[in-house]
Amino acid sequence: MRETLAKKIEQSDVLKKDKNRLLLGVTGGIASGKTAVSDMLGALGAPTIDFDIIARQVVEPEKPAWKEIVAYCGEEILLKDRCLDRKKLSKIVFNNPDKRKKLEGFTHIPIGEEYIKQLDEIMAGTPVSIIQVAVPLLIEANMQNMFDKIIVVYVPHGTQVKRLALRDGISEADAAQILSSQMPIDEKIEYADFLINNDKSLDETRRQVEDLWKTLNKILKEKTK
Repeated sequence: MRETLAKKIEQSDVLKKDKNRLLLGVTGGIASGKTAVSDMLGALGAPTIDFDIIARQVVEPEKPAWKEIVAYCGEEILLKDRCLDRKKLSKIVFNNPDKRKKLEGFTHIPIGEEYIKQLDEIMAGTPVSIIQVAVPLLIEANMQNMFDKIIVVYVPHGTQVKRLALRDGISEADAAQILSSQMPIDEKIEYADFLINNDKSLDETRRQVEDLWKTLNKILKEKTK
């Protein structure tokens, strides 16, 4: 998801500033706990649009983006059920920026279209709302200007390495290598309007999220006056 995706989304009327809506961009690093924080916000009442889910939906078997990827990479990147083998795709693009850019280009338009569709549906059903959009590569894709506020879920690099290794069943050395290809989480902090430190207990994270929710509602109330 690079600039072309951002430009595609920015062209939509649904992205125009709306005083009845507070649009949150939720991001962070790999294994920082973005999903946990997003779930907490969802439980408090924030409808969720998840770019990870959209990215998987647009490459389901026989969809246009799936066909383009298979035509480019060959059927050897398919699993028995015809779904994409994400591990094989990751190996193809890990050290090849040109191929990564090419593959991302196949998904930009359908991802943008689905995002706009979901946002439009939420706004139609709940005109006054706080909406969260979970985007793992929000900063890298230059999408920060699309949101009223940016939330960064943070854990220290060392914690990221340990959590990623445990989550994916890989060595800490391999986890560190994967993280080395991403923007350091400490750099993402610079773009944050709000920071959730997820390095402690789940209860502590929940407390931060609940405090943030109160603040966000105050901001929305001021916007709607």
